[in-house]
This record gives sequence, C-alpha cells and structure tokens, in this order.
Amino acid sequence: MSGTGAKGLQEAKDALSPSAAAAEAADPYKTVKDCLAGTAGGIGQVLAGQPFDCIKVRLQTTSGVYSGALDAATKTFKNEGPKAFYKGTLTPLLGVGACVSIQFGVFGAMKRYFDAKNSGGPLSNGQLYLGGGLAGAANSLIVGPVEHIRIRLQAQSDANKLYNGPLDAAKKIYANRGIRSVYRGFGPTLLRESHGTGIYFFTYESLLKWDMTTNGRKREEIPAWKLCMFGAAAGYSMWLTVYPVDVVKSRLQTDGFGSKQVYKNALDCFRQTVARDGVKALFRGFSPVLVRAAPANAATFLCYEYSRSTIFK
Repeated sequence: MSGTGAKGLQEAKDALSPSAAAAEAADPYKTVKDCLAGTAGGIGQVLAGQPFDCIKVRLQTTSGVYSGALDAATKTFKNEGPKAFYKGTLTPLLGVGACVSIQFGVFGAMKRYFDAKNSGGPLSNGQLYLGGGLAGAANSLIVGPVEHIRIRLQAQSDANKLYNGPLDAAKKIYANRGIRSVYRGFGPTLLRESHGTGIYFFTYESLLKWDMTTNGRKREEIPAWKLCMFGAAAGYSMWLTVYPVDVVKSRLQTDGFGSKQVYKNALDCFRQTVARDGVKALFRGFSPVLVRAAPANAATFLCYEYSRSTIFK
C-alpha cells in the first residue's frame, strides 16, 4: 500500500475509533444538526430538480400526449409558460426540506448506532444499506402526502385545472376519503423510499470512504466537485433500481376518486399499465429523471456537506 493510501486508511480508522464515536454520541444535538444540514440539502434538491420532475410526472401520468421528454418540455413551455415547470414547488420546497431532513437525521443516528455496535469499526455495506433503508421508511410517512399533492398539481394543465394551489389540493383530496386519500400510493412509496434510500446512502458513503482512504484526507477536505460527482452517482444508483415502482406510485396518485377511479391498488395499477401500454410504460419519463439525477443530487449532498461542516464545528 502506498504511503498516501496508508495515511488515508489510518485517518479513516481514527475517525471511526471508539473515542471518536464516544465524542459523537456525547453531543446531544447531533441528530438535530444532521436534520438541519439535511434541510439545506432538500432545498437545494428541489430548486435544482423541480423542472425535470415536472416533465417526469407528465410523461408518467399521460399516454399519447407527448412523444418524449423534449416534446413535453416544449409543449409545456409553449402552452403554459416557464412558470409551469415550477408548479407545485411550494409543497416540495417545504415538504422535501422536511423529508430530506428526516433522511439525514435518521441515517446519521443509525450510523452512530452501528459505530457503537462495531466498537468504532467501519460500517459494513449491509449496515449502510440498512441505515439508509430505515431512513427512507421513516421519510415515507411525510414524502407520501407531499408528493401526492405535488404530483396532482404538476399533472394538471391550464385546460384541466382542478386545484388552485397546495392547500386547495390538500383539502379536496382529503374531502374524498380522508387520510386514506391523502396517503394514496403509500405502498409503492414505502418500497421506493426504503430500498431506494438504502442504495442511495450506501453508494454515497462508500464513495466517500474510498476517496478518504485513497487520498488520505478527511471528509471535510473532499473537494466540492467530487461531492457533486458522488451525489450524482448516488442519485443514479437509486433511480436505476426503483423507477418502475415510482411510475406505479405516480399513476395511483393522479388517479380519479370514486366512480372515476381506474386502479384498485398498486398491483392492479401495475397490471393495467403493462396490459395497456406494455412494459415500456414502466420506464416512461426515465430520461428526464436521469438528467435530473445529476444536478438535484449533486446539490443535495453539496448543500448537506457544507452545512454539516459549518454546523458541526
């Protein structure tokens, strides 16, 4: 092993030593700080990724309206103007900030738990995945209704407008079947968030550990461009494994209510979608997601890391 690599490995071990873990555990505000840094990451994610997400939702929830992502973007801009790409932004700006806050807060707590369990040794791949999965499961309780409201606002055009904003959408959704309507699509949401977030944090933390070990530097010394690259890689790894689940979720969350309801549940939605439009329908809107994954997740982790380094001083 090279001198630089040995130095990096020793620093990584020192950072995870029992004394370091004990010092972290002694800070009663550690989880709160993780949540605050996560909120900054969530805001960065929304501002960078919202236009791409709008196009993704429109492609996922319509059939035969758009020939592709570029066509959807062109028609949206032409018919509704540039503001249409930020429809429903208030809900995710508030909600995603809270959601990402929960993700990072729970994941940070799980890392400290596994640190103690390992007596300061490095976390295994399984522990990173499990910690991320539990963070995603906790996050799904909030992200479910937040995305439901956002998706209905994004899917509507000026010609078929049903909701006058997030609050109006929340009231009208709740008026149908109460909290069950608000949490429509929760099964796919829980699956997407638990597995997807597990992969997400596993990828990011593994890349951080590799860089610190290889280059002999601390976490806060990793350059911004690498944090962006690692964040983008984490986003790609997540979406490549959960996208069909997200399509089913979006279709359930734009389905009608009462007599206008098309799908009985997630499995029925999956079956009808494949029977009517083929397997390719489960990947409709995938291209804007791939384009979005880089800036949105790069912004998430860049904002998180810089906020973290400031708050944790």
